[in-house]
Amino acid sequence: MLVALGVVAVQLLWVQGIDAPRLSAEAANQRTTTVTLPAVRGAILDRNGNKLAYALDAKALTFQPVRERKRMEEERAKDETGETAPDPDTRLKEIAKGIHERLGDTVSESELLDKLRSNETFVYLARSVDPAVAADIADEFEEVGLERQDIREYPGGSLAANIVGATGWDGHGLLGLEESMDSTLAGNDGSETHDRGSDGAVIPGSRRDLQPAVDGSNVELTIDSDLQYYVQQQTQQAKDLSGAKNASVVVLDAKTSEVLAMTNDGTFNPAIGVGNNPRTAQMGNLPVSSPFEPGSVNKIVTAAAAIEYGLTTPEEVLQVPGSIQMAGVSVKDAWAHGVAPYTSTGVFGKSSNVGTLMLAERVGEERYAEMLHKFGLGQRTDVGLPGESAGNVPDLDDWSGGTFANLPIGQGLSMTLLQMTGMYQAIANDGERIAPRIVKSTLAPDGSRIETERPEPVRVVSEQTARTTRDMFRSVTQKDPMGYQQGTGPQAGVDGYQISGKTGTAQQVDPACGCYSNSNYWITFAGIAPSDDPRYVIGIMLDAPVRGIDGGGGQSAAPLFHNIASWLLQRDSVPLSPDPGRRLVLQAD
Repeated sequence: MLVALGVVAVQLLWVQGIDAPRLSAEAANQRTTTVTLPAVRGAILDRNGNKLAYALDAKALTFQPVRERKRMEEERAKDETGETAPDPDTRLKEIAKGIHERLGDTVSESELLDKLRSNETFVYLARSVDPAVAADIADEFEEVGLERQDIREYPGGSLAANIVGATGWDGHGLLGLEESMDSTLAGNDGSETHDRGSDGAVIPGSRRDLQPAVDGSNVELTIDSDLQYYVQQQTQQAKDLSGAKNASVVVLDAKTSEVLAMTNDGTFNPAIGVGNNPRTAQMGNLPVSSPFEPGSVNKIVTAAAAIEYGLTTPEEVLQVPGSIQMAGVSVKDAWAHGVAPYTSTGVFGKSSNVGTLMLAERVGEERYAEMLHKFGLGQRTDVGLPGESAGNVPDLDDWSGGTFANLPIGQGLSMTLLQMTGMYQAIANDGERIAPRIVKSTLAPDGSRIETERPEPVRVVSEQTARTTRDMFRSVTQKDPMGYQQGTGPQAGVDGYQISGKTGTAQQVDPACGCYSNSNYWITFAGIAPSDDPRYVIGIMLDAPVRGIDGGGGQSAAPLFHNIASWLLQRDSVPLSPDPGRRLVLQAD
């Protein structure tokens, strides 16, 4: 007995004295839990405060298969009668059936049962469950745990999805602004430490080390969701009617260069999950990521340069032949003609390649290359969207003999639709180009507002040159029953308003021969509405259409411009042009 008492005494001394700190630390670790306090993801809003994406509180259903089955088996073994503790597998079937009945087809009963029977230590039975439904399930089945999980809601479905993007299963950005502005939207999670008793309940008074979560900021965009919706519909319709591979549209504010709408066809729907969209859905943002050769829309560079340097006047009559030789390259107009007396205005109104090159020769290669740079070509706009391309403009030192025969007519260089629209914004804004922006401001959780810094304007041409150029390009939309004084895009005109613009047709490269195709084209249009007091600049690109938007044989994007400009001018109650504008002379007698 003395020996036994001695052993007990030594053991007691060891436990309470020598080994006490270690045992105490182990006990504390077993009952101490640090939990994450998730931050609420910020919303993405349009310019009027309408929500394009926002976080909605939800719950995830959790289960610990190994632990819970072991507990069930132990309780079953203690219950000799079997009346109070059901068979573990029977209980698992009840849980699976109960969850399935409340959640419906979102999760199958067999799938749930497989998870409940698995050998995992922890599983998610279902995600994104309505909090009220989740609470009802947890009340009936105490074995099922609840975990906070925010759902990302996109109330407009595919509305502006090419801009907004989508989040992944982990709640972080996967595409678009959701990805590029993830750190701003996500905020910072917090944490809290507390102790739990043997029953898993939090011990009162044990909460400590609280680090509050900092919710994400809201991001306000420049786009107008009503306009975006209309333009998105019109873009899809144009693509379907024309048989084009793709269609894209950009609408800018003429004065501020804020992006009011930016669309492409086939936009995906983030509301159903990225992986649940058809394979044909367009996940990118073509107006900023996919450069193309603009064709005759690029002729505005030559027009502006020729006027800026005093090399021509709108009324000058040029004797324009049907073709021209430049550095050994022969360039023809799209229609056969002899020497024609086109005015400088008519050269652009009728889209004469030959007349454009005659004026470009006066400008010269160096001044023309400088003008391309001033218009922002070959440079990213830094609009605030991921995946933006700078396009491609060959350096002056790399120009070959035929380069200057191609660039003025919109071949041999590439640009995004946003860059193309930005060129016309410079002319609409009296010669000052402002880099486009799509993020208007960020709104912090404390209510403070940080406006996006507005880029410094770049003077491209003088105010007078811009106004003269705008007036010259009214010729494109001018109608004439006889045809002599009619431009290439009269369908773009809007009754009661002065409209300036330019049609474009650019040959695509045939990969089979590495040469320009005679069957596939980029069809473009850029326009200003109204041109006497600019409010909007609209750029359009159709990729290889096979027929006209209006059902006819002509491949022109002018009708789409007309639809969008008409809708905008009417919705915003823009006053009619007080002066319809003088009749322009395109072709002399």
